[in-house]
Amino acid sequence: MARKGSSTISQGELYPHSDEAVREELDDARLLDLDVEEESPFLRGQKRVSVRRSSLPKKTATRLSWIVLAAVVVFLGSVAVAALYHYGEHSWRFRIASSDDIEISGLGNVTRPQVMEVLGEDIGRNVFFIPLSQRKRQLEQIPWVESASVMRFVPNRLKIEIHERTPVAFSRIGSKIFLIDVSGALMELPPANRKKRFSFPVILGMNLGEPQSMRAARMKTYQALVTQLDSSGAHYSQDLSEVDLSDAEDVKVLANDAGGEVLVHLGSSDYLDRFKIYKGHAQEWRQQFARLDSVDLRYEHQIVVNPDLQGTAKEPPLAMSAVRSAMAAGVKPAALVSHMSAKSVAATPPAPAGKQPGKPLASKKKTWKARRRQAALKKTTASRSVPVGTLAKVQAQSQPPAAQKSDSKATSNAAKPGPKPSPAVPKEQTLP
Repeated sequence: MARKGSSTISQGELYPHSDEAVREELDDARLLDLDVEEESPFLRGQKRVSVRRSSLPKKTATRLSWIVLAAVVVFLGSVAVAALYHYGEHSWRFRIASSDDIEISGLGNVTRPQVMEVLGEDIGRNVFFIPLSQRKRQLEQIPWVESASVMRFVPNRLKIEIHERTPVAFSRIGSKIFLIDVSGALMELPPANRKKRFSFPVILGMNLGEPQSMRAARMKTYQALVTQLDSSGAHYSQDLSEVDLSDAEDVKVLANDAGGEVLVHLGSSDYLDRFKIYKGHAQEWRQQFARLDSVDLRYEHQIVVNPDLQGTAKEPPLAMSAVRSAMAAGVKPAALVSHMSAKSVAATPPAPAGKQPGKPLASKKKTWKARRRQAALKKTTASRSVPVGTLAKVQAQSQPPAAQKSDSKATSNAAKPGPKPSPAVPKEQTLP
């Protein structure tokens, strides 16, 4: 108990007023310390919960789950593909119902029936089971087809594109005439009712039994010939009826002009220069010689006139149907004639020159010398190729026998036979 007489200490005395602010600061500091203790990392450890672990590692389990997922996707894809295959194989939507489902483009000389002969067996077949590469090869077996492409379009359409060959000449083989392209491929003539004409010469020297590579080599020679003849702009190739390629070292052409047909030997080079010589002197040669059948321009500094004593090769006669088809296609009539050799022409007895109906033969009144002179003239004009040695000899044949004796010394050396035909017109005499 407190003493009554003692004085009591008031709260204000115990805690002075000036210290209230300090107390508040202390209380705030305590509160801050409590907060710091709550956020302190040194907390009381919690009780661990026991977890049951798997027998497989986590990575292995993840890999197995991805594998299972991929297997499911593959299985579902296989099922979908099998269903689509079954649908495409058996559905009527993918079958070619008729020829209207086959589109063909590029037809010119090839007819639609020729193409349908190859593709006819595919009508009614599933479009996915048509062997496109095999059909392509079969279409390229058609003579006029150079290349072909076969494409399928879903659901049931085929598209065929044909690229035809381009002929550059006619070719006479045996008793038939074909068209031929730069690669040596032979093509049948178009039907006469199609009225399609070509302006080509006829090539001789081809053979059906030889490989196409040999014909291609000959066609390179022909292309070189035509290119040179047309290079100057004169288009001399249009004057040719035949081109004989049987000998690569001696290319022979049958030229046509107002005076008739002449077989010109051009050799294996300089075709344009040699043909210009023929064009420039053909009329002059016709005036000098009784008949102009052939000219050999292969040799330098000499020109041999009528060197083909044996005549040209005799070709088998053409059938009338082949002749009609060839003329309808544009073959020149001169190329349709089967040329005969000189021996066969000479064997045919010529008709008497002075024989007229109702009049006696004038040969009975002629002298022996006149008959001999007439027989010599007939012999030079009866055959297709005249055996000419030199220009002086040919001119001497048209003179009387007395003049022939006076010139016998000048012509004896020129008339001697040799390994090559003797020159008939030396170039230094005819060319400026």
